[in-house]
Amino acid sequence: MSLVIDFAGKVVAVTGGGRGVGRGVVDAFLDAGAEVEFCGRSEPDGVPERDGRRASFRPVDVRDAAQNEAWIRDVAERHGRLDVLVNNVGGSPFGRFEAGSPRYFQAITEINFLSAAVATRAAFEPLRAAKGSVVNITSISARRPSPGTAVYGAAKAALESLTRSLAVEWAPEIRVNAVSSGLVHTESAADHYGTPEQYAEIARTIPRGRLADPAELGAVCVVLASPLSAHLTGAVIPVDGGGEWPAFLAHTPNADIVRQADRLPDSGGTPS
Repeated sequence: MSLVIDFAGKVVAVTGGGRGVGRGVVDAFLDAGAEVEFCGRSEPDGVPERDGRRASFRPVDVRDAAQNEAWIRDVAERHGRLDVLVNNVGGSPFGRFEAGSPRYFQAITEINFLSAAVATRAAFEPLRAAKGSVVNITSISARRPSPGTAVYGAAKAALESLTRSLAVEWAPEIRVNAVSSGLVHTESAADHYGTPEQYAEIARTIPRGRLADPAELGAVCVVLASPLSAHLTGAVIPVDGGGEWPAFLAHTPNADIVRQADRLPDSGGTPS
């Protein structure tokens, strides 16, 4: 098996590829030689290109099933194929669960789970013809308590469950995997993580000592969709720098040794 990843002649669709993690995914597949189509609700700040291949953007609200399905069909029809679908769109503001309205719960579920389910269903036929793959972007919030974003965490857990189920239901023609994202440094990092001092403290709760770069998640998506992962399906790959330091370590007899390496917050806490 060749260890060279080459997506020349392959078509990749990415939801929410205009910024943040999605932009990292778009850039990574362009670097790998793919023809990349991406969508979003607002015009991106520039459309990337590589060696004369320019990514194509389409304004789409993926919460609208009709728009979502129409975009997938259009991509497949214009190119005559679809090899990879990356369901990246997602997110949630912080807020207490009891303060959320039913409409708010529905909106968070639509953006983080149902949009991916709709896009994946719409992509079934072209992906089956290409023996392609789906990569879902999930979150560490799917696997650990997520106070302040409880519905978001639940929706991402649903997406991980869908990943594992479709990997079996659609085998052997289509592979379905997921990337579980930890904390990521994006354009909106300050809105999520606060001042530079707070940001630094949060970074110290990660064993690798920093937040991920969107390009790092994009690279994992490329590997998962490539022939190098030909027998990998139903997997949820964490890209989180080692997760989060267990709070109890701050209170053990060896806590000072850990702190001397500047690897454990004095408080012993981890952000939600």
